[in-house]
Amino acid sequence: MADRFSTHSVEIGDDVVSKRYRSWDRGEPFREWTALTLLAQHVPGLAPTPVEAAFDAHPPTITMTRLPGRVLRGEHATGEQISAVAAALSRLHRAIPTRVVEALEPAPWGPAIAVDKIRKLAGEHPDLGEGPDVRQAYQQGSAWLDSAEPDRLVANPHPPVLGLADGNHANLLWDDHERRVRLIDWEDSGRTDRAFELGELTEHISRIDGTLDAEQLLGHIDLAPGEAERVRGFRRLIALGWFLQLGPDGAATPHNPVGTLERLAERVLHLLG
Repeated sequence: MADRFSTHSVEIGDDVVSKRYRSWDRGEPFREWTALTLLAQHVPGLAPTPVEAAFDAHPPTITMTRLPGRVLRGEHATGEQISAVAAALSRLHRAIPTRVVEALEPAPWGPAIAVDKIRKLAGEHPDLGEGPDVRQAYQQGSAWLDSAEPDRLVANPHPPVLGLADGNHANLLWDDHERRVRLIDWEDSGRTDRAFELGELTEHISRIDGTLDAEQLLGHIDLAPGEAERVRGFRRLIALGWFLQLGPDGAATPHNPVGTLERLAERVLHLLG
């Protein structure tokens, strides 16, 4: 389960993985333990099984079963793999009863926080350079953020789901033997909005490292009436959030290859078009 995209200290044994947290101010160990426990009960096999928790250790540590496979970040996902991602998400979003999900803490990253943060980023007028596509993406994106559309995304008319609240494609673990996808790294998980989760996954900046066709993925997911429009809105929001952090002094710039800003500008324009 450890890979070059990991932000955690992990010790990998033959059958188990022990995860030591580098931060826990958002309750990360408890969030992950809670999610893994619920998943083991309601969706066995979708995620690691929890084994032991040491919440009072320094750093806090939890131990879980080790899963086979490789992460999909950095890969060009095949049609079979995309279908398997959709199947994993559908199982996750349907299997846990709504009453159980409603009792969970909200995820620390969700619609209201994202709208506020990304509007703030745009309002700071970050230095994104003078490229024509970049300027146009910033202008159109700022106009969309100033409209009422992002506010309409905040109220969720659909039942909440348990979500990762992290669209990093390194959280998608492909098993070549069983031909299935499992989901890992639940430290930011909690009660959330399914449309937001889908927007976060399809537009997370990790998509730059490889290919996971968003339209093909969403085509495999049975969306409720009106939900597709909300997913489209969240895709715009998340893509804009990454784009606005890619200037010379942007927080996301050091972690991404040259040309990412221009590629994100094209993506934003496509989504707003």
